This record gives sequence, C-alpha cells and structure tokens, in this order.
Amino acid sequence: MIGLDFYVNKTRMGKAMRAAKINKQVASLMGINLDTVISLVFAIGSGIAALGGVMVGLYYNAAYPTMGFMPGLVAFTAAVLGGIGNIRGAMIGGMLIGILENLGAAYISTGFKQGIAFIVLIFLLLFRQEGIMGKVEREKV
Repeated sequence: MIGLDFYVNKTRMGKAMRAAKINKQVASLMGINLDTVISLVFAIGSGIAALGGVMVGLYYNAAYPTMGFMPGLVAFTAAVLGGIGNIRGAMIGGMLIGILENLGAAYISTGFKQGIAFIVLIFLLLFRQEGIMGKVEREKV
C-alpha cells in the first residue's frame, strides 16, 4: 500500500493517472496518452487482485471460482468507508473493517463477522456519505 501510494502521488505516471481521473479531455489535450494510462491502471489493479487471490488460495489451501466474492464485497465496503478514490482512506477503511469484524467475532458471535462490515457501511452511508477521508464535491452547473 505504501508503494502504491508513493507511485500514484510521486511519479510522473501517477500524476497522469490523477489528471485523467479529474478530467480526461484536458489531460488528453496536455499530451497524456489516455490509452496507456487506462491500461496501466487496469494492469496494476488486476495484478494486486491476482496477488490477493493467490494469498487467499494459499491460506485456505483451495481455489475455486467464487472464492473472492465475499472478500471483494468487504473490500468494496472498506473503500467506501475510507472514501472512494482515496488510497490512504481505503487502507484505513480496510484496517478499521478488519478490527471491527474481529472484535465483533470475539465479543458477539462468529456468525456476525462478515455482517458487521455491512452494518458499518449502512451507518456510514446514513451519516457521512463521502467516507472517512472523502471530500464533498459540488457539481458546477
């Protein structure tokens, strides 16, 4: 996560990624090759997902097509909790979800472990829709 955050915030390609995220047309006019940037983002994301899948498969000594469904939902919840589009927020959200799930499993029941992530998501969406580190963005009309 530290390496990914460094890459996105401190390198030239990371600056191109952030520019393309904000406004694709302006980034293209500034000379950024959007096809290269988009391909690189998908390659990095797929590589990280593959690494996570290998780690989960090795941990459980099994591999099957739907093994990533529930961890994917919990990861999405962590990203929403931290703030969509914020790498540091997603990391903090993931740590917070992990701590809350394990505390819930220890003190409530192991049956509620994965449900706790979604309860946290519901409360977050009720009170702070942009996430912990998300910014409120107003649309200009």
